[in-house]
Amino acid sequence: MAEATEFDGRRCLVTSSHGDARSVLCLIALLLLLTVTACQRQSHPSPQNAATTQRIPPNPVYKPLPANASPYVKKLVDAAVAQVGVTTGYNPSYVSLDYPGGDVPKETGVCTDVLVRAFRAVGIDLQKEIHEDMSRAWADYPKRWGLSRPDTNIDHRRVPNLMTYFERKGKSVAVTSIAGDYRPGDLVTWDLGGGVDHIGIVTDMALTSDGQSLIVHNIGAGTRVENVLFNWKITGHYRYF
Repeated sequence: MAEATEFDGRRCLVTSSHGDARSVLCLIALLLLLTVTACQRQSHPSPQNAATTQRIPPNPVYKPLPANASPYVKKLVDAAVAQVGVTTGYNPSYVSLDYPGGDVPKETGVCTDVLVRAFRAVGIDLQKEIHEDMSRAWADYPKRWGLSRPDTNIDHRRVPNLMTYFERKGKSVAVTSIAGDYRPGDLVTWDLGGGVDHIGIVTDMALTSDGQSLIVHNIGAGTRVENVLFNWKITGHYRYF
């Protein structure tokens, strides 16, 4: 969904007075705390996730790519969509990874892992690229996590770092409210609220011939293709190819 992170353990202290009621309240509070979405918590679930287990809408309409589209666009989109039914879980825990080419088990991951795996399918290792760029320009990257140096295990799995990398590479394009401005292969970031970031890839599929492009992403229930382009506030729009 958004960026990978580590969860802190929390405890509820129950006094002897009204113990049962407070126990129930504590249990509810813990469940809310541990519920996950876009790489941190599932406070803004996808409507289709809540309504159905369908991972790709039935009978999608495929949109033609622009005549001048890079051949990498279709490969990127197909590599992301191919994760549907393979990546069926979501786990934002910090994990030690090999470098380069490190990955968490393909059955799980977060929203950023959809991009990382798709980009590797077209010969680009975002783990390596972002680590090298952060090493060159550490001051340009966000400092939200209290790190004093790059970390190859997690940097490429954090949405704000991906946004900074794409901006530094000159891949930013305008954020608009016009569906047609979002082409297959484009990368979109959202603010889900509460400081939770999310990222996905625009596909070449739509529900109707004149409908907006569907998004392939992982917002908590594994990689799916859904009609969510304007479901949240868009914070970034990037065109790598």
